[in-house]
Amino acid sequence: MAFDQLSNRLAQAVKKISGQSKLTEKNMDEMLREVRLALLEADVNLSVIQQFLADVKEKAVGMDVYTRVNPSQMVVKVVHDELVLLLGEKEAALNLSHKPSVIMMVGLQGTGKTTSAAKLALWLSKKENKKVLLVAADLARPAAIEQLKILGASVGVEVFSMEIGTGVVNTVKESLAYAINKQFDAVIVDTAGRLHVDDSLMDELKQAYTVLRPQEVLLTVDAMTGQDIVTVADSFNKALKLTGLIVTKFDGDARGGGVLSVRKVTSVPVKFVGTGEKTDEFELFYPERMASRILGMGDVLSLVEKAEEKMDLEASMKGAQRLMQGTFTLEDMMDQLNQVAKLGSISGLLKMMPGANQLASQINDDDANRQMKRSKAIIQSMTFEERQQPDLLRASRKVRIANGSGTSVAEVNKLLTQFEKTKEQMKMMMRMGGGNNPLSQMAAKPGSNTRPNPNKKKKKR
Repeated sequence: MAFDQLSNRLAQAVKKISGQSKLTEKNMDEMLREVRLALLEADVNLSVIQQFLADVKEKAVGMDVYTRVNPSQMVVKVVHDELVLLLGEKEAALNLSHKPSVIMMVGLQGTGKTTSAAKLALWLSKKENKKVLLVAADLARPAAIEQLKILGASVGVEVFSMEIGTGVVNTVKESLAYAINKQFDAVIVDTAGRLHVDDSLMDELKQAYTVLRPQEVLLTVDAMTGQDIVTVADSFNKALKLTGLIVTKFDGDARGGGVLSVRKVTSVPVKFVGTGEKTDEFELFYPERMASRILGMGDVLSLVEKAEEKMDLEASMKGAQRLMQGTFTLEDMMDQLNQVAKLGSISGLLKMMPGANQLASQINDDDANRQMKRSKAIIQSMTFEERQQPDLLRASRKVRIANGSGTSVAEVNKLLTQFEKTKEQMKMMMRMGGGNNPLSQMAAKPGSNTRPNPNKKKKKR
């Protein structure tokens, strides 16, 4: 994530007062010096840093509550609240009140504007149930029109395009008429970009703006560009009255300072972030959730939403119930591996879990993905009977499975050991707390055991 480095530095800063019994001017100043360095390293605008630190100090020092509550916890609360204010206080929703609602996409070349247009189209189709039209109005690059057509087809959205010689003004006029005639709910117009802001680009965009009269003007900015986000946003905002930003490459190792600065300096909110290369890796920007993630407090709401969207929750629940009932098989284990793979990187998931930031930094996603694929290959090389009854796996069978999966017998044994440990850990959790244990209650739900236990002997009649 773009704020990983900042998150680690802020955690170190808060430790400065973790052992203090009360907040004082002195220990606050020591901590704020560390916060200042963390924000400078993250490339946050200097005036934004100064105001942020002043606000934190004013709200933290001398409050009566610190005599009763752990000082470091209260500082985290104050810093969190100030980060939320800095990022925008609450999510900035799209204006979709018109039919069709016109969304004009602008940005410099190389910021992912065309891809973001397709991602937004998919998001509107799936999340808002809108009939969306993509318009290819980037006539400066012939390849951009073809790119949008390919992306449109991949997300199941129609693309309107005309010959390059038609001109931008005529293209957007015709696209609006077509959208009204065909009763589209939303029109997303992909406009031209340049390597840098210049007069010819702005003149062309202003002409398109006059014809379109868009409800939304969204600027795509690259998270990797740091403070340039603020400069570019300010230039476009003065010319076109931006309504929001889409930050791309948010999953990279950018320092994130531009994202932290842009709302305060330009008053333009971040509305969406691109979290990967796939068209469905696109999220609404929630300032409060992002502040929590920056401070290592996790983002459980986003994690739950991602699970609901990506996973087969019914299948996952059945697998969990069988695990708790002692009827979990290697077939179930492979199902669970497939479910987890849908959620993205392991480190990304850990960052959404409260207190797991340090653990996430120790995870190598490439290694984790390779291991997951090898585990699946091992299970797939087993017969159905072997997956149901691992006790059948003797030396000769393990050699066959290792050869079939391109692994070693040692790796097969390691997977089987992991499988047994998982079952034992769940049994221990079931025993803790007896009948009041929510895990026990879940396992006891009627009809939850949908797959028979092959190891259970039948009673003699």
